[in-house]
Amino acid sequence: MSEFTRKFYQDFIQDNRWHFITDGLKITLLVTLLALLIGTLIGIVVGIVRCAHDQQTKNELRGVKGSILKALNLICKVYVTIIRGTPALVQLLIMYFVILVTARSKVFVAVLTFGINSGAYVAEIFRGGIMSIDKGQMEAGRSLGLSYVQTMYKIILPQAFKAVLPSLVNEFISLLKETSICGYIGLNELTRGGDIIRGTTFDAMLPLFTVAIIYLTLVLLIQGVAGRVEKRLRKSDVR
Repeated sequence: MSEFTRKFYQDFIQDNRWHFITDGLKITLLVTLLALLIGTLIGIVVGIVRCAHDQQTKNELRGVKGSILKALNLICKVYVTIIRGTPALVQLLIMYFVILVTARSKVFVAVLTFGINSGAYVAEIFRGGIMSIDKGQMEAGRSLGLSYVQTMYKIILPQAFKAVLPSLVNEFISLLKETSICGYIGLNELTRGGDIIRGTTFDAMLPLFTVAIIYLTLVLLIQGVAGRVEKRLRKSDVR
């Protein structure tokens, strides 16, 4: 039996240690997908609030509605500043050991933390995309009798989505890789699964390289799907 075969058997086959990798992959994908959903929803709302504030004149910001919009914009700015200004690992530890100390599910803590973290970046991505759309689009929608929300939903957001798709894909990839820090709160995701095998067999090469290859494969799949979506969107523009 060759040295490589012996190590492969020891790392993955013996005692069914490959389960650490597969189970960890499931946790990684679950946390990433749920956090992406939460982050996208938060990001869209925060981005729209900030754009709505920036697009108003000083006179329009007066009164009760204007004051409410100012307060919401301030909250959104503080949220984005704090989240983007602190490391994701620190946020995860604060959420687990301070804010959600009584939470029974580590997956819930991870999903909520990364969802909130991703939301701040998605908000700035969508804000940039919305602000890049010509103001005439909003004026045209309002002139047709649509409300601000309807115009945003039916006219502005679809165009902004096309513009920010590459940035959203990059955020998705970053989120996928950031979940590797979940091991700090004892969550057995993909990276920790490989590290458990390393700590058991005292062989680092195969488990860690396997983890790296899996991450790389996932990233390539995401890029491939995103590339196809972009091509279809470009074709629809041509038509």
